[in-house]
Amino acid sequence: MIIAIDGPAGVGKSTIAECLARKLGFVYINSGMFYRAITYAHLEAGEDPDNETAVLKTAQGVDIKLRDGRLHLSGRDIEDFLHTDTVDAFVAQHSANAEVRKIVNAAIRSLAAGIDAVIEGRDIGTVVYPDASFKVYLDAPPMVRARRRFGQGVSEKTVEELAKNIQMRDEIDKNKKEGSLKIAEDAFYLDTSHLTIEEVCERVITKFLNSSPL
Repeated sequence: MIIAIDGPAGVGKSTIAECLARKLGFVYINSGMFYRAITYAHLEAGEDPDNETAVLKTAQGVDIKLRDGRLHLSGRDIEDFLHTDTVDAFVAQHSANAEVRKIVNAAIRSLAAGIDAVIEGRDIGTVVYPDASFKVYLDAPPMVRARRRFGQGVSEKTVEELAKNIQMRDEIDKNKKEGSLKIAEDAFYLDTSHLTIEEVCERVITKFLNSSPL
């Protein structure tokens, strides 16, 4: 069984997906981390981040695996290096590469084959798993998401700078040639602006159990 959670950058998909997977006993898969790993590998190799051909070559050559819930690149745990401002600056444009998306989508489908999983991203319920058992779309205004990101203490940018970056990423995500950010017609839509993590998780689980009891 696949539960798909989509939504824009910084809306809390990862936290909610982890919560849902833990409570239901499902495997948690974060598609965005695969794109971040490709961007990280590309930058670490000193390659031009604006060269689409070079980015695709990086994506084709990386060895990315999920071990104990953490992402590894060539056997090395890189999870703690994937949410830097530098990776943030390029991951949206790299993930907009249609061929890169095909590589990541194939990796996700292979990883989730035959298991119960909660998978989060931008196009899980519309492209990767349009037939997912349950779909969720989480949303919140850019400034709300920026304040949350600022509160995490992982960025050196101001709230205003974060909001501007989030808006830029939203535009890129919504206008991708393949896998653009959109709400699946059968998705459970939830604005998280005035809800705590616990409240969001509880509402999603309640909706899931009521619509598709285990």
